Amino acid sequence: MRTLRLGLFLLFISGCAGKDWRTASREPAGIAPDPKVTREAVLQVYGAPTWGWRGWFAIHTWIAAKNVDEPSYTVYEVIGWRLYRGLPVIRIEKDLPDRYWFGEKPRLLVEHRGKGVDGLIVAVDKAARSYPWPDSYKAFPGPNSNTFTAWVARQVPELGLSLPFSAIGSGFQK
Repeated sequence: MRTLRLGLFLLFISGCAGKDWRTASREPAGIAPDPKVTREAVLQVYGAPTWGWRGWFAIHTWIAAKNVDEPSYTVYEVIGWRLYRGLPVIRIEKDLPDRYWFGEKPRLLVEHRGKGVDGLIVAVDKAARSYPWPDSYKAFPGPNSNTFTAWVARQVPELGLSLPFSAIGSGFQK
């Protein structure tokens, strides 16, 4: 009983922390090569702890890509709160590839660079745009951001991506 009380207390205290997702860092982490300097094609998959207490055991994943001589990256991800704004959960936009995920530093899960990567990027883009749950999101068991990344990886096995256990929702299939 004492352990249960301590656990509940710690959970409560963590929710009272002064962190605010609206002011959490979204700066680049400095992992991705600068697209203005790097001419070669780059395809990367990132994962970062999710916001708040969920980050103790779960990550958010996304894909970033740039073709040869492209001056910026395209980021592919699913963000659940887009539903509340009447938008599809899938987000495909030019963006910084390695942003902190609301204060949490991302880590590189897989990277492909150089010759032949442009074709891989085309396959990833096609798979991302055919994601079967663009208007659905459920943190558990899915579909969620990890379901999306896993879907792309299953459609493009050449990506060579194996998501970690903390990518909750990666095994979701309807």
